[in-house]
Amino acid sequence: MAIEVKTKKWGNSIGVVIPIETIIKLNLKSGEEIIINIEKKNNVLKEMFGKAKFKKPAKKMVEDFRKEYDSKWLK
Repeated sequence: MAIEVKTKKWGNSIGVVIPIETIIKLNLKSGEEIIINIEKKNNVLKEMFGKAKFKKPAKKMVEDFRKEYDSKWLK
């Protein structure tokens, strides 16, 4: 299970808090041993770049917008 949390200063160390939803879902108890896989989150903008999918090309979208804009304001 992967969850996203923020690190927090804890004395001379850095710690994470496991959200209650995860604790309940995994039935975790205090003192149990668990394995945590740590990955640093990348730049959100880089992750999102290229993910948006449009039904028509950007050029067509601009043309359609201009037609609609012109028809409303240039009467």
